[in-house]
Amino acid sequence: MNEPAVQTPKPQSLRLVLAVLLVVYIFNFLDRQIVNILAEPIRRDLGLSDTQIGLMTGIAFAAFYTFLGIPIARYADRPSTNRVGLIAGALIIWSGMTALCGQAQNFVQLLLARIGVGVGEAGCSPAAHSLIADLAPPEKRASALSIYALGIPIGTLLGMLIGGQLADAYGWRAAFVVVGVPGIVLAGAVVLLLRDPRRAGEALRAANAAPPPRTLSNREALTEILGSRAFVLLLAAGSAAAFLSYGKATWTTIFFQRTHGLSPGDTGFWFGIWGGVAAIIGTLAGGWLADRFGKVNRRHVMTAPAIGFAVAVPLSIAAYCMTDWRWALALLMLPTALNSLYYGPCFSSAQGLVKPEARAMASALLLFSQNLIGLGLGPLFFGMLSDGIKPMAGEESVRWVLYGAAVIGFVPAFFFWRTSLRLNEELDRKGP
Repeated sequence: MNEPAVQTPKPQSLRLVLAVLLVVYIFNFLDRQIVNILAEPIRRDLGLSDTQIGLMTGIAFAAFYTFLGIPIARYADRPSTNRVGLIAGALIIWSGMTALCGQAQNFVQLLLARIGVGVGEAGCSPAAHSLIADLAPPEKRASALSIYALGIPIGTLLGMLIGGQLADAYGWRAAFVVVGVPGIVLAGAVVLLLRDPRRAGEALRAANAAPPPRTLSNREALTEILGSRAFVLLLAAGSAAAFLSYGKATWTTIFFQRTHGLSPGDTGFWFGIWGGVAAIIGTLAGGWLADRFGKVNRRHVMTAPAIGFAVAVPLSIAAYCMTDWRWALALLMLPTALNSLYYGPCFSSAQGLVKPEARAMASALLLFSQNLIGLGLGPLFFGMLSDGIKPMAGEESVRWVLYGAAVIGFVPAFFFWRTSLRLNEELDRKGP
């Protein structure tokens, strides 16, 4: 007599997973980046310096985000971990702390609330990248991760647009509360709609009496990841790119308000929409170009990011030179798109350079370097530089800081090119 077949759950649709995780990541960046459009009214209300603005928008969030990201990623890499539950719990924490930002009465309270946002958001992307990499085949991984990465420009766009309009109408405190509360509701939808594909794997192993895969130790995972020369170069490239992206995002927003005299609402509307559209186009194009030309030669996965950052340098300088904000905005669109080409190629390569058991850890290391150096130091460094040259440059200090930021674009271009030289040898050598 034949034993009844064991019913195993069907693999979840990649499209559904991407759609839900995209919405989560939109909220992630909405809550993270709304502080940029609110920075100038916060500065005036609480009497902050540019250095304190840099601390609030950068290192306060990034320090805890980056250092907690690695142990959370190790937890996400464990075969027994429910990554969907981890993402939902993280969403509740960062959304609640965003709402608390609106209750801050001084710089210290606001700093602590921003730290709380960073603590929550540390649980999102490593687990999400690992989920997507499990479901997407290697030849479509860059496009899949680029779709997830659309949360960056869309969330930033909505943060600037919604935050700016709310700040003009009701003040910066109300803006934090309005964008924070819906994320708590979204966490329930995540749990209802998604399931971790590991559950299907557990059922299948139970049917075949197969043991679960072994969890790598911390030392083994780090040895696996840092043993890849391409991954080390990718860390340098991604960190330099994030340093510029986060630094310029904060201070370009302030530039339009302080130098060109726009209100937070006007800045959020014009720069938010057009900058967001350009970043969306660049993010999608980066993933498509990586998958399209990476099939011909794996090194071309990084060709578009390398060329994009280099070409963006003169275009950015020209934009910051403009005395009319409309011309400045128009000229910034192309470099914004070019500087957005790297996300899908960067994180898909990170997933392909290591074993599946170390994928969340690989994403966490890349996010660690990008956020500690990029988000943590970018806004802070440019803020300190603005304070330092303000005695000479006056209200034009931000414009001169952005000139320097544009020139630094050659640094990530160089490292993306160096990374490309290693990809044919190393990419996906660990298996799909």
